Amino acid sequence: MGERFLDRTVLVTGASSGVGEAAARQFAAEGARVLLVARTASALDAIAKEIGERAIAIPTDVSDGEQVQALVDRVLYDVGDLHVLVNNAGFNHRGELLDTDPAALSHIIDVNLKAPILLTRAFLPHLVKHAKANVVNVASIAGQVPLPGEATYCASKFGLRGFSMSIAEELRKTSVRVSLVSPGPIDTGFLTDDIDAVPDLVFSQPMSTAEEVARAVLDCAHDGRLERTLPRLSGTLATAGYLMPDLPRLLRPILESQGRRAKAKYRKD
Repeated sequence: MGERFLDRTVLVTGASSGVGEAAARQFAAEGARVLLVARTASALDAIAKEIGERAIAIPTDVSDGEQVQALVDRVLYDVGDLHVLVNNAGFNHRGELLDTDPAALSHIIDVNLKAPILLTRAFLPHLVKHAKANVVNVASIAGQVPLPGEATYCASKFGLRGFSMSIAEELRKTSVRVSLVSPGPIDTGFLTDDIDAVPDLVFSQPMSTAEEVARAVLDCAHDGRLERTLPRLSGTLATAGYLMPDLPRLLRPILESQGRRAKAKYRKD
């Protein structure tokens, strides 16, 4: 591994599993001091112990405003430095809108959109003091193309994408670069633990690993590129669907059939 992040401090939310854990390990392997943030203290402690002295576990529920403020205070006053903020924590509750409890809908927005906005706002005055600093927001291809059965999740990711691109322009003349990583389906428990509720359409797309998405996060934190979408084929389809809104509706029966076959294989495995 290289040392692109030597002597830099990186905060990763959702670091107890999946993309967040993979990104934290990769940042540490490239020389960073890593602040691991998630709700589950035991999982964070175990990962921090494996990473070693470069890792600090900070249990936090990013949907709780008081805990977010406590996190910001601890980082700024106890840790004392931050160069890279990775807003990766995510939550979803799948199902038709009328079948979903309003509290679950609110929680999706709180974790996926509100928390990244508040954390970015809280850390920006500190980040701009550095010669180079980065904010990387983990969005989704669901933030580019609407997905029936996941309306609020799509809204949260569309919103995160819009926020990221807007704030990137606001900060264009500063030392802070804002980036997006927009993956398609990822082979983690986020999908497979709730496989029957995941729309067939999702499984029609190539599956990325958590490590592949994490590498995109690190690349954005290094070069400040505005957005990386993966896999490339899914990104191309998403762009086509955005430019031609009727196309996804026309392709959906074919993609759903393909997705059902892929889902059956994943369920069997």
